[in-house]
Amino acid sequence: MNHTYRVLKSDTELFAAALSQAKVYIVQSLSEDMIEVVDYGGAVEKITPESIKINGSYFFRNQFEFRTDIKSSDG
Repeated sequence: MNHTYRVLKSDTELFAAALSQAKVYIVQSLSEDMIEVVDYGGAVEKITPESIKINGSYFFRNQFEFRTDIKSSDG
């Protein structure tokens, strides 16, 4: 089973995630091939040009990556 996700970069992608109440998690790159999940997150609450509010906390857009899982069938 593969873990498939979408990186939310544009305002449109973030607004769509907010409207659908998709669970968004926050990832920080540690090196070229290592990441750390900073917060397993929740729904997007607020979007500004500089930050995203998820689960009551603000995360700077230029420091973190915002991901949501894509459901896939392994049939």
